[in-house]
Amino acid sequence: MSDSRLVKISKYLSKYLRHTPDAIGIKLAPSGWVAVDELLTACAKNKFPISRQELEAVVESNDKQRFSFDSTGSLIRANQGHSIKVDLQLEPVVPPDELYHGTGRKSVESILQTGLYKMSRHHVHLSKDIATAQTVGARHGKPVVFAVHAATMHQAGYIFYCSANGVWLVDHVPPEYLQKI
Repeated sequence: MSDSRLVKISKYLSKYLRHTPDAIGIKLAPSGWVAVDELLTACAKNKFPISRQELEAVVESNDKQRFSFDSTGSLIRANQGHSIKVDLQLEPVVPPDELYHGTGRKSVESILQTGLYKMSRHHVHLSKDIATAQTVGARHGKPVVFAVHAATMHQAGYIFYCSANGVWLVDHVPPEYLQKI
């Protein structure tokens, strides 16, 4: 199985498990899960067949751990990043002192003025390390990383979650909790 094939599958799954499941004829449970068999059948019907082996390889090897199986292996979902309504059943957790957010240079001035907003997603995505934030930021041009004073935000009443793949989530980060690094 080639790496390029796994990347194509990952992008395909991201689109349909996070944004437009109805476009391939699947319906996500309120918590984002869909039966693996239903997903594989829908993919094949939509001229993008995926084998169970390929699906397992994407879940296991994706560097961002975007997807997970339930404990039985019969259901799959995206771990976060949805633009459609889902309840990932995440519990609030105390964040580390600092988290990081990567973006492209063109967004810096706006972020410094208004902070970070979730935009079309359910949450603002934060990383636990600078390297990951830089990688994320590079998808948007020349990367810029912000340190997020998460402990101070938490003390002020902001609620943080941590997804199954270690991405930290919060509804909004006001500018006073950000520092460009």
